Amino acid sequence: MKSLKTLLTFTFSLLFLFNKAQVSDHSIQKLDSIYQKALIDWNVPGMAIAIVSDDSVWLSKGYGVTDITTRQAVDANTLFALASNTKSFTSTALAMLADERKISWNQKVVEILPWFKMYNPYVTAEMTVEDLLSHRSGLKTFSGDLIWYGSTYSREEIIQKIQYLKPVYGFREHFGYSNLMFITAGELIPALTGTSWDDFIQNRILNALNMKRSTLHVSGLHNLDNIAQPHTYVNGEPRQIPWLDWDNMGPAGSLISSANDMANWLQMNLSKGVFGQDTLVSKRQLFDLWSPRTILDVSPGSMAMFPETNFKSYGLGWSLMDYNGFKVIGHNGGYDGMISQTFFVPEANVGVVIMTNALSTLYYPLYYHTLDELLNVEKKRNWNDELLQMIQKNEERKKEQLQAEEAKRVLNTKPSLPLDHYAGIFGGKIYDTISVTLNNNQLELQFARSPQFFAILKHWHYDTFQIEFEAFPSLPKGYVTFEMDRKGHVSGIEIFLDNPDFDFTEFDLQKLN
Repeated sequence: MKSLKTLLTFTFSLLFLFNKAQVSDHSIQKLDSIYQKALIDWNVPGMAIAIVSDDSVWLSKGYGVTDITTRQAVDANTLFALASNTKSFTSTALAMLADERKISWNQKVVEILPWFKMYNPYVTAEMTVEDLLSHRSGLKTFSGDLIWYGSTYSREEIIQKIQYLKPVYGFREHFGYSNLMFITAGELIPALTGTSWDDFIQNRILNALNMKRSTLHVSGLHNLDNIAQPHTYVNGEPRQIPWLDWDNMGPAGSLISSANDMANWLQMNLSKGVFGQDTLVSKRQLFDLWSPRTILDVSPGSMAMFPETNFKSYGLGWSLMDYNGFKVIGHNGGYDGMISQTFFVPEANVGVVIMTNALSTLYYPLYYHTLDELLNVEKKRNWNDELLQMIQKNEERKKEQLQAEEAKRVLNTKPSLPLDHYAGIFGGKIYDTISVTLNNNQLELQFARSPQFFAILKHWHYDTFQIEFEAFPSLPKGYVTFEMDRKGHVSGIEIFLDNPDFDFTEFDLQKLN
């Protein structure tokens, strides 16, 4: 019996060693070649990638250029927007406060922010800190994002608007990704500590991790160099676009960082909260952050495409899934013209960050190529070619959809009223005012609290006009339809743009006296 126990112990030890990441110079060289080829295949200007274990940096490197104008080379210190990867910083900050017994995950939000309101009194009273961080509020994905996006609303003003958003799921019933809940989570910090979210993250995390080049504010880029520029695509070619200020939604997505700095963040997580000689956050609290709270759907189609993944969920500021028998903890981030992915595998002792400076899903094949290589997946797939083909097919479908939309247009119609009758101020509880004015015999639309949302209305058919927000070339053309009352007077407008990020129809815009 003793020899059997010894054999089992030895076997489990071998399995443990086998499960550790097989990172080697050879695997890094192989991935480096994949990265270089993929950058060209996906027509992305530049990116930066870091691969780490808890005590080593195996790769921290830039690829391509910071922008298509200057063509400055990207390196490991080049700054990129990390967008929603910021959410894990916010949840980690709250975990620090939980270590200090200043907050608990099941604590009610209204105990900390008495003015906080949701869509009904029960949800308002029962919403906990854990609920804020796990996307189970009942709101649909990205609900209310137009309140903060490009607007002058403060964080508190944004949170006060949440009560007017209508749910599509039951409370705690379904996953609905919510930036607004994370903005709210960030505002818990000043309420509990007297220190702003920005200063807390800067002092307790960025400074503690020696993330010297990282910043939480677009305005902070004026004092820095070596900055990647955002790019979108117009007619299939990258176009450089300006940085957009995301300060008002900071806790949900304002972090700007580099491969070298993010390597330190990943190493702290792989070391269970320890960096150097300091413990930033306890193992116990990190365990909570990395534990499933909200189940995500894994469809039959997804299982066919990714048979190595059976389960997906969201913890507290982190996405969770299984892959080839390993637990993968990560998050991605989408900024205007930049996409990023952070992930780590505690069992394998590896962490990776991928940052790109284009509105491209390049990060996705690189995510799976990297997992396959570092986790020693036997049957490696050509994710780059597979997913590139899939994206190209999706683009073809979009073109067909646009053609179908064009076919719906009723030709040879005209507005039912003189143009000046469409002018007016429109608004509602969610968004205060949007003006329609007649200028040089053409109608113009302007969002009062979002200066860059300006468009000229071009007649489409009947009382529907087509619009294009030229300041946001990544958004498609949309439509403004004027609603009439029984007397034939304009009573409201509906704005619609067919895109996955913003629902303009949420606003319920009525004409104001």
